[in-house]
Amino acid sequence: MEPTLTADLERILRKLEKADLINLLVDRISSSDLNSLLLKVFSEKTKTSSPNDLLKRYRENRFVHPAEVDVLLLKKLEMDVLDIASKHSISAIQLSPVAPLGCASVLGTVDQNKAISALRGTEVVSDATNLLTLHISDLIKTNYSKNRRDNFIRFCTTHRHVRAQFFGDAPGMLPHFHLFCMVTSGVDEGSYSFEKQSLWEHIKVYQSIFKTLFGSEIEIILSERNGYKDTAGLVSRIIKHGHELSMNVSVSTGEPDKENQYYKGLQFTLKTVIGETEYYIGDGGFVDWTQNMLGSRKERLLISAIGLDRLIL
Repeated sequence: MEPTLTADLERILRKLEKADLINLLVDRISSSDLNSLLLKVFSEKTKTSSPNDLLKRYRENRFVHPAEVDVLLLKKLEMDVLDIASKHSISAIQLSPVAPLGCASVLGTVDQNKAISALRGTEVVSDATNLLTLHISDLIKTNYSKNRRDNFIRFCTTHRHVRAQFFGDAPGMLPHFHLFCMVTSGVDEGSYSFEKQSLWEHIKVYQSIFKTLFGSEIEIILSERNGYKDTAGLVSRIIKHGHELSMNVSVSTGEPDKENQYYKGLQFTLKTVIGETEYYIGDGGFVDWTQNMLGSRKERLLISAIGLDRLIL
């Protein structure tokens, strides 16, 4: 397949007089050989750089500047949310700063250019739920029994994320930011049992976080997505299960978006009011990532996250 070229890429290829360069690099050499080539290129490039060049790059690169957030407040908030999650049997884990190349685009079907691709087969983490899912899939592949009934795997983390798309001066859109993320894995046992249990487990954690740390209530907005045969039935069963659990949470339904391919079945949005400020602070939903990686339609996965920087800023 011929790659789609931007005007800048076309200009570069004309300058090099190598119109087929991208095809050659993609199709004719292995990933390891491409990595060796690029390592040499960057090594030679840095040899010609001076300390003044380095400072210039620092000043011009929006990804490398410190965050404006109060670091002591952020670290305390991280510890508080992880402590609350642990009391709900969600295991905290410290992730690597990098993920395998393609982690965001292959699993989450987002454009690879929204992540910062790196060398040695890696990319900077742009979505920690992707990397948590890879860890869970590896555990299932190597350590867990084939019979995983009643055996949920629950992980959470706080992680600094980098997203490459440019939002200009849009409020709240930062080049790097902290998220608290949760991922729960299980298997389908019928009657949406995994979906009902796992979703309300996540909601209980968020309810406890905002009540304990901010004295605020949360509202959950459930929106239908494609990927399940009966999305309306899925949403209604989950709402009913919340009533059965006597969850004191406001629940409403949003507009269905069947074109959204990221979540499957439903997406939930978290809304809260702290002081006089209204926050749409996070979201979550079911995804098919473990199904695709492990080759089993019985696998189920719920992911969710909230932004931490915004709660402090």
